[in-house]
Amino acid sequence: MEPDKRVLDKLVELMQREGLDRIRVQVGDTDIDLRMSAPNQAIAAAAADRTRLLPAGSAASAEQSRALPANIKKVLAPLVGVFYRAPAPGAPSFCETGGTVTEGQVLCILEAMKLMNEIVSEFDGKVAKICVNDGDLVTLNQELMWIET
Repeated sequence: MEPDKRVLDKLVELMQREGLDRIRVQVGDTDIDLRMSAPNQAIAAAAADRTRLLPAGSAASAEQSRALPANIKKVLAPLVGVFYRAPAPGAPSFCETGGTVTEGQVLCILEAMKLMNEIVSEFDGKVAKICVNDGDLVTLNQELMWIET
């Protein structure tokens, strides 16, 4: 089943109203994944914001310390919310450091306004680092994980 234009318009309206950068809806076999910006644009914008907030002398050193190998991809928070590694208390985590993930696999959940938003991997690889602790409040574009591709 393909979604009609009315459904897509409503989803885009919801994203704009709630300030969401990304939304994923799955109904039966239909999977809709909408983004307000391309993934690389969000990464570049987050890096530019960090550089602007640093004192003049520390900008270059901060970028050097944040430089990662080309095969490491950052998973950034698409919204502000509470980070959860598992679907429920006491349940196994979606992924672990050193574990492998596939494109489309759920990595974690961000709870925002009582809604549970699944964050999915955009690539296949191995989890190199989990940057936040379970239950932490994360901000927009904060690093959640590093994935080695």
